[in-house]
Amino acid sequence: MLDPSDGHDRHAQGRVARSATPNRRRPIVLAVAAAALVTLLVIAAVRLAGPSRVAAGQGAPDITGTTLDGAAFRLADLRGHPVIVNFWGPSCVPCRSEFPLFESKLTEHAADGLAVVGVLMFDTPPEARAFVAQYGAPWPTVVDPNGDIRKTYQAVARPQTYFIDRSGVIRTIQIGEVVSAEFERQYATISK
Repeated sequence: MLDPSDGHDRHAQGRVARSATPNRRRPIVLAVAAAALVTLLVIAAVRLAGPSRVAAGQGAPDITGTTLDGAAFRLADLRGHPVIVNFWGPSCVPCRSEFPLFESKLTEHAADGLAVVGVLMFDTPPEARAFVAQYGAPWPTVVDPNGDIRKTYQAVARPQTYFIDRSGVIRTIQIGEVVSAEFERQYATISK
């Protein structure tokens, strides 16, 4: 019979204890390696996306394209006007709620030269044309078939609205529905 206090058993117990330690560390090592890999992938994605970041205080990237009615459009042609660029789509319920607000504010601030520009996001041009015909929108909506404008502006959700001043600088960005009080607060930053 073996005595549990004899060195042979202690040595065997020590081996068990030592061999269990690396197994406990393995999940930690794997988690650190996974975090490092994710960090590297994020850095690579940011570098591939380009150095520019659309943010308040920076110049608005130009938007060029074709509107729902087939006309050519360039945002640069609106320099000198306060401009609202609104990423929207007819299947977006908050976008539908904004249309009457934008229409009334466009009329209310006509003397300032306010311009509103829609960018169609995620819905088809026929759906957008039907919506515009039914609810009216006196401003142009630019079609973005490949999502290039959305990617450039880093629009993440609908509606997403950019308030751009007369010199072409983005002053505020609103993700989500713009309501009347918020509109006026943000409009004050671009109407000077």
